[in-house]
Amino acid sequence: MVSRRTALKGLVATLTGTVTGAAVHGYGWERHALRLVQTSLPVTGLPPEFEGLRVGFITDLHLSGAIEAEDIRRAVRLMQSQSVDVLVLGGDYVSNFDLRFAEPVAELLADLAAPLGVFAILGNHDDDRVVPGALARRGITVLKDARASVTRGGATLELAGVRFWTRSIGEIGAVVQGASAPVLLLAHDPRRVSEAASLGIPAVISGHTHGGQIVLPLIGALAARKFPVAAGRLTVRGTELFVSRGVGTILLPIRINCPPDVSVITLRRRVVSSQTLPAHAAG
Repeated sequence: MVSRRTALKGLVATLTGTVTGAAVHGYGWERHALRLVQTSLPVTGLPPEFEGLRVGFITDLHLSGAIEAEDIRRAVRLMQSQSVDVLVLGGDYVSNFDLRFAEPVAELLADLAAPLGVFAILGNHDDDRVVPGALARRGITVLKDARASVTRGGATLELAGVRFWTRSIGEIGAVVQGASAPVLLLAHDPRRVSEAASLGIPAVISGHTHGGQIVLPLIGALAARKFPVAAGRLTVRGTELFVSRGVGTILLPIRINCPPDVSVITLRRRVVSSQTLPAHAAG
């Protein structure tokens, strides 16, 4: 008969081996195993001309000593193969404000192009001057609490990009105030979906969560529990949210059950009556 002590030792050894194996796999393979995520996003009030618009989304690159340039090149090549209509970069181009990587990461993104333009927002690891300057010099439009219009078939869609620290309803409301077309909110932090819903903004695209980066069986993504969703789609009071797992990592260069991704988001019309919209959005 096996003693309880022997059984416990065996269990500990098994668990240790499992954890070690997962960590080795997550460091050596999974964090480089880039995937393409394709999804659709219903947008209330989307003009018919924008039905089927393909939005490419790359976020959370985190170029650093721990994140290889080849991972970003792979993301760029994959996106270039998708024939998107407009391209959005979702922030966190470097890690921990290490501005030595601002020019290199911008150069890695320089070949990205789309018929309706390439737009970028900033994340919580980016500064407000050097990183956006490097992107702008490569022809990328950086939206810092600002809007840009894209036109298709005579119709217009507004892209509103907010800084990571722009959080209140009043601050976000000031960015979208006066928009004469439906607004697609680009916010690094998916928690901004709450403010977007209060403002009647129909859709939000975000990153920041890394999908939790480490997703454990039965437990899930511990690091992402503070977010409305770790990755994928969610509807909050009529506002549609999409969250990408991103390309890079932070703190630990490991991904477990959470591969990196770039996304192609196809916009779809969702027509509702004015009675179902918030009062401030229906006017």
